[in-house]
Amino acid sequence: MNNISIGKSEYRFMELVWENEPLKSGALVKLCDERFQWKKSTTYTTLKRLINKGIVQNENSVVSSLVPREQIQKQESNDMINKTFNGSLPSFMSAFFGNHKLSKNEAAELIKMIEENTENE
Repeated sequence: MNNISIGKSEYRFMELVWENEPLKSGALVKLCDERFQWKKSTTYTTLKRLINKGIVQNENSVVSSLVPREQIQKQESNDMINKTFNGSLPSFMSAFFGNHKLSKNEAAELIKMIEENTENE
């Protein structure tokens, strides 16, 4: 993925797509009305923007994603850390933890992730 930028409302829209795909564009309009109180035109404008970004497709009035949720989440997380914390994961973690305490299971899971993603020198 070539550094695709996605806004908050586009991400919420994509969550509907990922949860329900493939789905008819008419069903997507109905879901957007129910969830966001969007007009039909707002749904189709958002759909068109995401098609132009290469994130979704609308073939024969059936909408489906071209980019998986995890790929967008990874990019959004990296962009936020780079923008807000100058790319420093430890700075992000320090801010994130603040007053938040981890359960033993959460701590073990994070330790495992760190070990799996640590470079061997």
